[in-house]
Amino acid sequence: MPAPLLLGLALALGPALPAAAGDALPPPRRALVREIYEELVEIDTTHTTGDTTRAAEAVAARLRAAGVPAADVAVLGPSERKRNLVARLRGDGSEPPLLLLAHLDVVEAKREDWSVEPFTLLERDGFFYGRGTADDKAMAAIWTELLVELARSRAPLRRDLILALTADEEGGRENGVDWLLRQQRPLVDAGLVINEGGGGHLRGGRYLLHAVQAAEKTYADFELSVRDKGGHSSRPTGENPIYRLADALGRIGRFRFPVELNDVTRAYLERAARVEAGATAAAMAALAKDPAAAAAAERLSEQPSYNAQLRTTCTATRVEAGHANNALPQLARAVVNCRILPGHSADEVKGQLAALAADERVEIIQLDPEFSAPAPPAEVDRALLAVVERLSAELWPGVPVIPTMGAGATDSRYFRRAGIPAYGISGIFHDIDDVRAHGRDERLGVAQFYEGQQFLGRLVTALAGAPGP
Repeated sequence: MPAPLLLGLALALGPALPAAAGDALPPPRRALVREIYEELVEIDTTHTTGDTTRAAEAVAARLRAAGVPAADVAVLGPSERKRNLVARLRGDGSEPPLLLLAHLDVVEAKREDWSVEPFTLLERDGFFYGRGTADDKAMAAIWTELLVELARSRAPLRRDLILALTADEEGGRENGVDWLLRQQRPLVDAGLVINEGGGGHLRGGRYLLHAVQAAEKTYADFELSVRDKGGHSSRPTGENPIYRLADALGRIGRFRFPVELNDVTRAYLERAARVEAGATAAAMAALAKDPAAAAAAERLSEQPSYNAQLRTTCTATRVEAGHANNALPQLARAVVNCRILPGHSADEVKGQLAALAADERVEIIQLDPEFSAPAPPAEVDRALLAVVERLSAELWPGVPVIPTMGAGATDSRYFRRAGIPAYGISGIFHDIDDVRAHGRDERLGVAQFYEGQQFLGRLVTALAGAPGP
């Protein structure tokens, strides 16, 4: 999953780092979750060379060994390398099931780009390094250990707990959540889904805020291409596809979509203004009151993390052209990645890109349009938010809990489309000035990993009636 909103709060506003909150967990549970974490990180689950089925089967074996009936543990999916794990721990049925979601697949990682081995879990200088440590194998490991613990202890539950660890969240054509909802909906039908997409933000060792993701943008990729007959490079013409494409991309790059707030982002600005400082806080309050406040929007737009909350964004992410150094190009093409505000469609954005390209020679197609259907935001559940606020205050006193809109994309969107409320809540804090998910040397703080384990255990306890960890 791409990085959530990063709040640029002043250092003085955040409370000090809690003193090893994760130490409250029994050592055997810390050891087991680390063992599961290591196993998952060290299984290559990338789209090109990896295998989510191996990871799903590893988790299934642990659950069966812990006493989850074999009939309640399934590894299934549309193809051999893209299977998903779905397991159920049964409660008394007095409340609808609670689904615990995480994805097993990870973004590509080339060894030559990293300073450490990407598929080896390395603990160093207070961090866990490895592809997927932050996105999303920490949450997958925490959910797995929790179900193992609850199964072993035979903890009474008010509701079924469903664990779903899935494929192709980061890319590929076999998204696990989409496939399960279409092909095996009874296995994943739930009253509530807890997923990635939220989490906490810290800076310089100080905890700033705890985000609950209740909405997210729609992801869409567009390919722009220009074709020509080519020819010998010693005889250039005025119809070079590279120049035409570059001109179109330049116009797109200079364009900013209009500011538009929804219920979630407006509430976010109102709350964040209370803990921000100076002119930024004033801009947040002004924009929350009046989305047409141009000066406030301009100030917040200077920071990429805030800008992503205010408007649809489109940016070029890949480009390729030509076939030989001594030949005129026959093809130039680029990918423009867009993150679209709720309430707008990919077709609408495609039309805007075409208008900006302003060149009939530039062909625009949407890649994988089936993955870009918009999802409605989840209604902010006040009772759920109160539970998160209470538990957050126990572990991180003084840290505000703020509903947010994800600037990236998560699998929560599939559940929201299906009418099942889904929220991004993790209790895992990340340094807002050093976000490495999807990048080189991905890492997650060791203390933050164990704090997330403690928080999520308490959250499931509160929501499902299991004894506390």
